Amino acid sequence: MHSEPYPRDLVGYGPEPPHARWPGEARICVSLVISLEEGAEYSILHGDAHSESILSEVAGLAPLPGEREANIESMYEYGSRAGYWRIVRALRERELSATVYAVAMALERNPAAGEAAVAAGYEVMSHGYRWIDYHGVDEATEREHIDRAVEIITRVCGRRPVGWCTGRPSMNTRRLVVEAGGFLYDSDSLSDDLPYWESVNGAGHLVIPHQFDNNDSKFVHTNGFAYGGHYEQYLKDNFDVLYREGLERPKMMTVSLHSRIVGRPGRIRALERFLDYVLEHDRVWIPTREEIARHWIATHPFRPPHSE
Repeated sequence: MHSEPYPRDLVGYGPEPPHARWPGEARICVSLVISLEEGAEYSILHGDAHSESILSEVAGLAPLPGEREANIESMYEYGSRAGYWRIVRALRERELSATVYAVAMALERNPAAGEAAVAAGYEVMSHGYRWIDYHGVDEATEREHIDRAVEIITRVCGRRPVGWCTGRPSMNTRRLVVEAGGFLYDSDSLSDDLPYWESVNGAGHLVIPHQFDNNDSKFVHTNGFAYGGHYEQYLKDNFDVLYREGLERPKMMTVSLHSRIVGRPGRIRALERFLDYVLEHDRVWIPTREEIARHWIATHPFRPPHSE
C-alpha cells in the first residue's frame, strides 16, 4: 500500500448511498440543463490562436491555426439564433424548470437569452467566462475569468450566479471557485448519481455531478447517437432504472442540452417525447440545480472528516 495520501475518492457512498429525501417523496430528481456557449468558443476573433473544432455537426474537424472557420461559426450561431428558443418553447409548453449553464462571454453577446431565462424562472449559473479548455490556463488568468463571469452574469440577469461548471476545468478550478466565494455548488464532476460534499481548504463544498452519457453532444460524436430515437430511448432507459431504484434510494438524473445540437428540428422531437414520458410518472421532481443544492445543504449538511 502507498503511504502517501491519494487525491481521488474511488469509494464515494459505496453500497449504501444516503436517502436523498427529495421533496414530495420523489423517486427521482431530473435536472434539465441548457448550455449557452455560442459566441464564447475558440476563435481568432476572441484572441485565440485557432478556430473551434468540437461539438459541431462535423465530427473530427481540426482547428484552423490563425484563421476563422465559417462553417463552425455559423453552426454555433444556429444555436443562439434558433435552437435556444426552440428548447425554451418545449420547456414552456410543459411548464418545466431548467438551469442555464451560461458562458459569460456568450451571454454578454446574447443578453436576450439570459433575460428570457430569468423571465421563465430558470436558474442562470456560470459555465465559465469562455467556452475553452482550462487545462493549462495559468491560475491568475483563470481566477480573473471567474471574477469576470460573475460580474457579467450578475449584470445581465440581475442576480449573482450561485452555481459553477467550467465543463473543461483545470485541476485548480474547484479551489479557485471556493476561494472566490459566493457559490453554493459546482458541477465539474461526473462521478456520482447524487450530490456530495468535498472538503476544500478545510471548508465544506457541495458538488452536484453532471452527466455526459445523457448529453446531446453524443449526436455529434462518431460513437454517439445516430438519430433522435437512439437519444430518446437512452434517456428513457436511464430514467427507468433510476426511477426503479428510487423506491429505496432516490437518485438524480441530468439531461444536458445544447442549443446548436438538440435545438435542431430533427432532434427536438426526441427531447419532447422524453419530457412527455417523464411527466407521465408521479413522484418526479424537476428543479433547478440551485434548488437541489439548497435541499441537499438543508437535508444532508456537511460533516467535516474525522481527524486522525
